[in-house]
Amino acid sequence: MSLTGKYALITGSSRGIGRGIALKLAENGANVAVHYYQNEAAANDTLAKVREKGSAGFTVQADVSRPEEIKLIFDRVRAEFGKLDIFVSNARPEAPAFFQAPLDITLGQWDTAFDSQTKAFLVGVREALPLMTDGGRIFAITYAQGSRTGGLQPWVAMGSAKAALESLVRNFAVAVAKRGHHSECNQPRLDRGQRHEHVAGTSSAVNPKLAWARLDADGQARDPGRCWKCGFPFLLGKSGLDHRPGDLCRRWRVFDESGSSN
Repeated sequence: MSLTGKYALITGSSRGIGRGIALKLAENGANVAVHYYQNEAAANDTLAKVREKGSAGFTVQADVSRPEEIKLIFDRVRAEFGKLDIFVSNARPEAPAFFQAPLDITLGQWDTAFDSQTKAFLVGVREALPLMTDGGRIFAITYAQGSRTGGLQPWVAMGSAKAALESLVRNFAVAVAKRGHHSECNQPRLDRGQRHEHVAGTSSAVNPKLAWARLDADGQARDPGRCWKCGFPFLLGKSGLDHRPGDLCRRWRVFDESGSSN
């Protein structure tokens, strides 16, 4: 799909998943604003690769946990691009800023998680909408690790923030649809094991593979031969599988990112 003439902003795009998104958009013709917090060298490297693909762009530094700095990002987008077609809220603080078990976490660590996710997305979408014409696209990058079963205890703040972010995205999806825009939530990787998960409104996996083990709604490997949402049986084995990654199961999408390298 050609994105020539489109303008995109990806927060946290100097490295990792954000960088991958930035380069893929540039590869398809979009001009890209590369946001970073601390690693200017990595941001410049990403921008150089964006330009190598024939797209224009710039770097912008800001702390997304501070609403006033988020507004400055969009002021820069307005000055450089004049408009915005794609907004990807991806930035996340480094783990030490929030990674603490529920009985030990400080309120400061808790606030860091929520300020960088739900509050940042709320402020970001409000700033992005005035720059968008019909057909704008808004995405939030979330992550299910530890937020469904509580198994990864130090993930409590970020897992809770991501869960709240998913709820916020669903509300914005309704709100912005009235303006001709689209909002959705994507989970780049669910966990380190192979599994199928059902995630409302997400895109199919980047590297889909047949799953060998499946977890139910509680994260337990119960009745692995059936979908826990609709009860439709899976066919285990290399030769076939009734539900494949990317297939629609009623209104839920089968999702397996166990092969993701991000």
